[in-house]
Formats: sequence, C-alpha cells, structure tokens
Amino acid sequence: MKKYSKHKQCGILVQLLQQKYRSLELDFKLEEPWLRDYKDNKFLFRDGLLYHREKHTSVLTIVDRDHISLIFKVCHDCPYIGHMSEDRAKERVATTAWWPRWDQELIEYINTCARFQKSNRKHGKKYRLLQHIEGPKHPWETINMDWVAGLVPGGKENFNSCLTIVDMFSKSMRFLPCHKEDTEMDTALLF
Repeated sequence: MKKYSKHKQCGILVQLLQQKYRSLELDFKLEEPWLRDYKDNKFLFRDGLLYHREKHTSVLTIVDRDHISLIFKVCHDCPYIGHMSEDRAKERVATTAWWPRWDQELIEYINTCARFQKSNRKHGKKYRLLQHIEGPKHPWETINMDWVAGLVPGGKENFNSCLTIVDMFSKSMRFLPCHKEDTEMDTALLF
C-alpha cells in the first residue's frame, strides 16, 4: 500500500476503488491509460494489493522501478531458459504483472540487451511479400547458366563438366561440354 500511495496515479486509483460511491473529482485526476482501464472496470484492490484484470486473468499492478527491472530480468534474462524473444517475454510479463506501457518498455529493454542482440536470428532486412519479376519479352534476352561438374571424363577432349544454358523466354536448353578448370574467358567463348 505504501508503494501505491507514493505513485500519484496509483494513489488516486486506490482511493477510488476503496470508496463505495464514485468520486468525479478523483476521476478527473486520473490520466490515461489509468482512467480508461478504471472506467472499463479492469482494476481490483484486495488485501492491500492492486490487481489489473485482463480477460480471464488478474495480475499485480507494479509501479516500483526496482520491481519492474526484476520482472524484466526474470522474464527475459533468465539463465535457465535463455534470452527470450519479444513474443515469449511478453507472454511471461503479461501473466506476471501490469503497469502502463509495459509492452513498449519491454521492447526497449530487449532492444538494448546486448546478449539477445548477438544471439538473435533476425538480421538484415525485414521480410516482405515477394515481388513479381517481369519475364523476358524476347528469346535469349534472359538466360540461366549452371555447371554440372564432377562428370566422368569423356569425348575426344576428356570433358569433365557440362555448361547448361536455359532461355527463360522459350525454356529451350543448350548443353555445352567443358572442363572443370575452364576460365571465364573459356566459358564466354563456348557460348
């Protein structure tokens, strides 16, 4: 109760919840998101503790920065389960405690966690929907080339590879025998 009275919004909220009749004077002192959640009847005060209700669960309302730091450490930095992703850490915090804008604070905390950033698999550009690549308008305008290497040497010149060329317009193919050791110039002269 002492911690709640030190926090302005919690102090007002506790007073409102302890009164039998609603006080408009205190209502006007509440700020968002406290006011919205109070009007939606999401707060409950029992045995000196303030709870926040969400669907079918009630979790403790926390305002002390030391407790918030501890919750972040337990829900994200736990050495037994590793540094959790945003989604998993959000699930754990949501079932542990509530305070205004906790989800934004959690994302900031995770984004500043050096250990998580090193081990996080999300690197580079974010994924987007695939873009349509316009196909060629004329034969042999766009080709696809690939080498099949490691073949058994054969023919008069003991070719051991094959250069496959596919026209992306007509899908016709050409197979050119070559050597695995051929240079770029040798390959250019083949085609």
